[in-house]
Amino acid sequence: MSSNAQLPENMKVIEISQPGEPEVLVSAERPLPVLAQGEILVKVAAAGVNRPDVMQRRGQYAPPPGASDIPGLEIAGTVVAVGVGVQRYAPGDAVCALIAGGGYAEYCKVHESNALPVPQGFSMIEAAAMPETFFTVWVNVFQRGHLRAGETVLIHGGTSGIGTVATLLAKAFCAYVITTVGSEEKREASLALGADVAINYRTEDFVELTKTATNGKGADVIVDLIAGDYVEKNYRAAAMDGRIVQIGTQNGVVKELNLMPLLLKRLTHTGSTLRARSVEDKAQIAAELELKVWPLLERGELKPQIFQTFPLEQAAQAHALMESSAHIGKIMLTL
Repeated sequence: MSSNAQLPENMKVIEISQPGEPEVLVSAERPLPVLAQGEILVKVAAAGVNRPDVMQRRGQYAPPPGASDIPGLEIAGTVVAVGVGVQRYAPGDAVCALIAGGGYAEYCKVHESNALPVPQGFSMIEAAAMPETFFTVWVNVFQRGHLRAGETVLIHGGTSGIGTVATLLAKAFCAYVITTVGSEEKREASLALGADVAINYRTEDFVELTKTATNGKGADVIVDLIAGDYVEKNYRAAAMDGRIVQIGTQNGVVKELNLMPLLLKRLTHTGSTLRARSVEDKAQIAAELELKVWPLLERGELKPQIFQTFPLEQAAQAHALMESSAHIGKIMLTL
């Protein structure tokens, strides 16, 4: 391992003391991570708070084998040390990275292929707001959902971290965007972000309004974090040959489902998780993002939506905010 600076032996972290409510997140000290071949050590400036962190805290989403049990799936900061074989980054470089765990900490390790340079003109907070959501949206909307220019995408949870990024990227690649939101304030926010139609799911029928907005055709791609009774509704809202991408199950399991619309409309219903994917898989996604999305960021055409930041020690308050669903955009931790 090579570094430019004398590093401390220990670092501050946030641990999950036991499965439970936000107050189970507690400050602790741990030794710095040990670098394996190809890994870099990042002094964390900011970390994103995401729904999987909340699930892990509740005991519903264990880290994959070999990953840190410290929560946190995305960071930005400065490289302070590099492991054997690292070629791309050197101490002093500013990076943001997708990680399988360990983000709620002063220092974090990541394979160099899963890190990307901080885009020019971006703060560390903005850079840390991107990896988890941008990787997730790219995989699900574009690689698995095959969204193309001129098609319609229906995005559930339009003002969530995933929903805001999906809206921004879909518009950047010339799609027609319909979102669902939970309040009039969120409807306005979603429209301001670029959505063509924003539907208040509490007071309106998203199936009917999606069909109305598309002259009866339906949505070509549906991005769903909800599951439960939304699955059957998504089948009704989808166009012929539509693709439904499941990236969450907030409403739990489907109790009963008529699959006939799936057959009649030739639908594809797919899903994925990102965290347990191999370093090589994530490297391929990172390379596509750098090629196709990073130039848009560098030109100032896209920016992540930051809702609120908390110091690392207030991770519990950040989780409470996420569970309230009052946020529009990303919740961040700073160090």
